[in-house]
Amino acid sequence: MSTLILHLPQALPGPSTRYRYAVTADGHQLLRHDMAAPSLLPEPGRPGEIVAVVPAQALSWHRVPLPPGLPLGTHQPSPRLRAALEGLLEERLLDEPAQLHFALQPDAGHGSPCWVAVCERAWLSAHLQALEAAGRPVSRVVPEFAPGATEHGGRQCTALGTEDDARLVVCGPSDDDAVLLLPLAMASAWVQHSPDTPTPEVQAEPAVAAQAERLLGRPVRLQSLDERLMAAARGRWDLAQFELASSAQRRAMRQAAGVASSFLYAPQWRAARWGVCALVAAHLVGLNAWAWQERQSLQAKQVAVRATLQQTFPKVQVVVDAPAQMEREVALLRQAAGQLGPRDAESLLAGLARALPEGRTPTAMEYSGTELRLQGLSLAPDELQVVQSRLQPLGLRLRDEAGRLVLQADGPR
Repeated sequence: MSTLILHLPQALPGPSTRYRYAVTADGHQLLRHDMAAPSLLPEPGRPGEIVAVVPAQALSWHRVPLPPGLPLGTHQPSPRLRAALEGLLEERLLDEPAQLHFALQPDAGHGSPCWVAVCERAWLSAHLQALEAAGRPVSRVVPEFAPGATEHGGRQCTALGTEDDARLVVCGPSDDDAVLLLPLAMASAWVQHSPDTPTPEVQAEPAVAAQAERLLGRPVRLQSLDERLMAAARGRWDLAQFELASSAQRRAMRQAAGVASSFLYAPQWRAARWGVCALVAAHLVGLNAWAWQERQSLQAKQVAVRATLQQTFPKVQVVVDAPAQMEREVALLRQAAGQLGPRDAESLLAGLARALPEGRTPTAMEYSGTELRLQGLSLAPDELQVVQSRLQPLGLRLRDEAGRLVLQADGPR
C-alpha cells in the first residue's frame, strides 16, 4: 500500500504553506520526496493512505493514571473521557484545556498510568482541514517522536534542525521516559548528568551531524528527515482522536489496507510471502496435472467406446456419436429379429396397462414412434403420482402436457 507522509509545519496554514512529503510503498523504501503546496501534493494511490506527522516541538507529553469507569473508546467522541483528561492535566498545562487537543496512547487501560499527547487544537484542525480541502484527506496523525519502545530497543537520541537552531530529541523504552526536547548545545551536559543511563544510540540529520559528534564526543548515524517520517508512520500512535477521529468504516478499511500492505511489502513477511507463492504454484501444478489425467482418461474411454462400436458393428465406418449409433444399430437388430423395443407401442401399452387404476382407460391414443400421447384420460394429482411411481421401475415416464398425458421410455431418444 502506497503511503504519502506529510510533515506538518509549525505555523498555521496559509496561501504560501508548503508541506514536506515522502512517498513510500512499503514504509521502508523511499520512492520520492519534495515540498509542495497542498493542491500539488502527489496522490498516494489506491489502496493508499495519507499520514500527517506532528513535529516534536508541537507536542507535550504527560503521564496520568486514568480513573476507573471511563469509556476508553479513543476513536469516538467521549465527553466524559475528555472532561477527565482536562481535569487531570489542568495544573500541568500553560494554555486553557479547552483550546488543546488530547490523544491517548494505544491500548490505554484503567489502573495504570498512560501517556497523553497534547497539542494546539486550532493548529492541528487547520492543517487537517486545509489538506482535506485540497483533496488530500489525512487518514492518520502520528507524532514525530513518541515515548515507549524504540525501533532499536534502547534509549535513542536524535539531533535535528539547522546549525543555528540544532536540537536533541531523547526518547526511550522505559514507561517513565517521556520525549525530551532540548537544545543540542546542552547535549553534553545532559549526558554528564545521566551517568547511570546506558549509552544511547545517536542519530542525526546531515546538517547537524558534525556538531552532534563534537558535542557528544562520539560518532553518530546519519538519518534524513524522510527516514524519520517513515519511522514515525510505522508507529502505532494515532493522534486523530475525539473530535478529530475518523469514521469507524474508514478506520476498518485503513486497518485492513495496512495489514495487507504489511503482508505484501514488509521485510518480516518475506518468508511467508514466498511460502504462499510456493503453495499457490504447487496447487496450480497439481490442478493442471489432475486436469491432464482427467483428459487422458476421458479420451481413453472415448477411444474404447468407438472401438467397441466398430468391433461389434463392422459396417459402421464413421463414428460421430458412438452411444447413439450403437443404440440405433441394436434397435435395427431387434427389429430384424422381431423383438419389441422399450419405445415400441406394444411395450408402452403393456406398461401403461399395468400402471393405470382399474377401469381407467384413454379414449384415443397417438403413437409418434418414440412416445405415446393419450387423450380422454384425466388423472387427479395424487393418481398421477401413483401411476408415475408404478411406471418408474418399468423404465417408463408419464408427464402431463397441457392436459394431455404423454408416455415415453426413459433414456435418450
